[in-house]
Amino acid sequence: MDPLRGRSAELGRLLDALRTATDGKASLAVVTGEPGIGKSALLRAAVEQAERQGVLVATAAAHQTDDISPLASLAPALRVGPEPLVSTEHFLELAALNGQPLWLAERLADLINRRLEGVVALVVLDDAQWSDPLTSFVLRVVIARLSECKVMWLLATRPAPGGMTDQLIEAVRDQVPVHAIQLAPLSTDAVLELAADRLNAPVDPSLSVRLGGVQGVPFLAEQLIAGLYLTDEGLPDGLVEGVRRRTASTSELCRDLLRTAAVFGSEFRLEDVADLMRESIAKLAGALDEAIRAGLLADGGATVSFRHELLRSAVLAEVPPSAQRALHRAIANQLLATGRGPAAAAPHLLATAAPGDVQAIGTLRKAAQELLATMSITAIKVIQQTFELTPADHPLRSEVGEDVVEILLRGGRYDDAKAFADDLLSGSVLLQGPVSSDLKASVRLRLAPQQWATGQLDPAALAIEGAAPHLADRLAAYRVLAGVEHPFQTDDPVARAVQLLAAGAAAQADGRYGVARDHYAQARTTATAEVGSPPVLRIELAELFCRAQVDDLDGALKRLGELLTAGDSWLAPHLSVLRARLELAAGNLLDAADAATTALRWMAELHDHSVEPIARQVLALVALFRGHLSEAREQAGADDGIRALLAIADGDTSAAARLLVVPLDFPERAEVLVQAAVTDPGSAKAAADLLAEQADATPAPGFRGAAQLVAAYNEGDRRNLAEAVELLRETTRPLLLARAEELYGRAELQHGDRVTGVATLERALESYTAHGATSAAGRVQAVLQAAGVRRRRWAAVQHRPDTGWEALTPMERRVALLVAEGHTNRSAAEELVLSASTVGTHLRAAFGKLGVNSRVQLTRLVLERFGSPPNA
Repeated sequence: MDPLRGRSAELGRLLDALRTATDGKASLAVVTGEPGIGKSALLRAAVEQAERQGVLVATAAAHQTDDISPLASLAPALRVGPEPLVSTEHFLELAALNGQPLWLAERLADLINRRLEGVVALVVLDDAQWSDPLTSFVLRVVIARLSECKVMWLLATRPAPGGMTDQLIEAVRDQVPVHAIQLAPLSTDAVLELAADRLNAPVDPSLSVRLGGVQGVPFLAEQLIAGLYLTDEGLPDGLVEGVRRRTASTSELCRDLLRTAAVFGSEFRLEDVADLMRESIAKLAGALDEAIRAGLLADGGATVSFRHELLRSAVLAEVPPSAQRALHRAIANQLLATGRGPAAAAPHLLATAAPGDVQAIGTLRKAAQELLATMSITAIKVIQQTFELTPADHPLRSEVGEDVVEILLRGGRYDDAKAFADDLLSGSVLLQGPVSSDLKASVRLRLAPQQWATGQLDPAALAIEGAAPHLADRLAAYRVLAGVEHPFQTDDPVARAVQLLAAGAAAQADGRYGVARDHYAQARTTATAEVGSPPVLRIELAELFCRAQVDDLDGALKRLGELLTAGDSWLAPHLSVLRARLELAAGNLLDAADAATTALRWMAELHDHSVEPIARQVLALVALFRGHLSEAREQAGADDGIRALLAIADGDTSAAARLLVVPLDFPERAEVLVQAAVTDPGSAKAAADLLAEQADATPAPGFRGAAQLVAAYNEGDRRNLAEAVELLRETTRPLLLARAEELYGRAELQHGDRVTGVATLERALESYTAHGATSAAGRVQAVLQAAGVRRRRWAAVQHRPDTGWEALTPMERRVALLVAEGHTNRSAAEELVLSASTVGTHLRAAFGKLGVNSRVQLTRLVLERFGSPPNA
């Protein structure tokens, strides 16, 4: 390998990044520069250095035609070498996930993570600006996921603001160090050194003068030395003229081969060119050899490629536009005739099709549908360009417009689909001529399922007169779902499915979860793939939530696990948020937090934040269970239910009343209502009534047990408390059961039954501790210790910090909050039913732990923490 001239500083930065990976932290390096500036040479030098150090190296280069094949750009790097990053068996498994990009990326990250155990790796992708959309997405996910692996990702790209590499850097910069390297032209000395290397001799003065015209571009310097570049013609023309002179001595067949190949692309199959030229491969072999010896083509075995994109551009410049157009159309026809499919032909059709070309429009529509299964981004581009090729007054315009809406929706671009649909149906320049009722109905029905899922159904937009009967029934069914019409009889399966969905949603809103579950199950089995049909997976998510509410928690979690590997990856955040809620209900706090955190990451990757509030609710509740109040406060935001629980944790018992109005879908609402009843006697009756209503609506053991628990606690009925505990044993909600055992155990202790009370409290303590609910465990431990129970080791209670808000005892917090509200020691004492001197003692302790020495400073600290005193 020739020395790398003029790039020692850039190579040093790459080697520094590689050392970061060697030390155990992944890194990303992006080399940016104009064509011919030396990006590939720099990458080759980095690869050579890495291999000398024993680093596992995987390399690939993207090509212009990659965007019609999923993972085409990255796949060669995954499969290179005798011990590839991904085995053949696993790589074939990945193909089944091409239509589910998030699942594919997660699976790929897992496979690479296993392969890199104990290994340092360098993954290289040249010409990243041409990466296929799936490669671009996968890199964003995988690089972030493997941030703790010993791997360096090295990409080279042309300048493209806002392009693939800019998006990648933005997506991963918080997870891995990013090294952005901009290649400038070489210095004159470096160009002369490069020339001397290629000539293996000193550079004579006349050549030195000519080399000054390459403007520091190493590729052009090499071509000048090779005779393919003439500096007196200017940069582009000089290379074109140089290639023209070089090929002048080749055969006519060689020149035809080069021109035809240049239209095919930077990489092509020789058999494709042979078919198009109507020549045998044997006859073209000699012409290919001429082109290789001329320094223009390189034979890679399965494919042939131009040695540099600039050389292809120079050859293509010799092909008149009319000939290029004819060749593109001939290539498209050949690809279709040989069964390569509309997607392969699409780039060539788009290069030649004129507005109104019905044949091209039809093929491109098929190509978009074909690409949609695996390359939704490319499918969107193709169908949008197809729409532009269809004149505004053409009969096909409305059909292609519907295709645009459908493909945007299936590609996860609802906002774009909605905006396009509104323009299409508004009589704007997008569609000239009458907008039929059927078109309006069909487009609105395509949007309706997503609008239902996000709570944005617009009944007015669904009121369309004159549509075909089956479309009219579907529109009416969605108006039922929106709550503005009554159910009706229909033979249309889509309309029936939507009305069953409406019945399920109404039952769920009333807390009749068993009824809702059954309606959702019927809707799911009734739904079809026809326009307007609600998505089956979204229906099943609602069904699974209701199954969990009626104490089929294990079954719901099992099914959810199946969907998390086989369901629609566009709904991954929703799946993971539901899993977080169910894991929380099952007492698996760490799993719940993990699922909620994963959901937030997937929301960022898919740009769908619709369920973020629920994920943060779960994280806040987990933090509260674990006694991490600061973390809970960070996650709570403006959530009234979480803020009330935080206020209670900070000593504000009056906040319990605010828990009585948490909505039905609040995570673990039964546990929250139990908390309200226990915290504030004045809220106990209302909490009991609410739980009784819920138990009447859905008489599952969980709701019945919680209702009986609160009623018995409010009445001081130990017998009913014991029955509530036994009823809750039938559920799979261990934390709710532990809460019941805690209340029953305390009641028995207070009544004097030490044996039953201690035994029950110890079961509660063990359950809390096993599930990581350290806050509740500490509460129970304190009761046991006060009762004189002795253990060799009490491990449940977290160590209380020495300073800060978390260091305060519950009573110190209540005193601090009352003083921040403006209470004197005496008025605070009256509020707390304590002596003024006791309040003073608690206040001095709070001052010391908070590092303040005045009421003013205390008030300022409380305002900074809470915004306003939580008792207010």
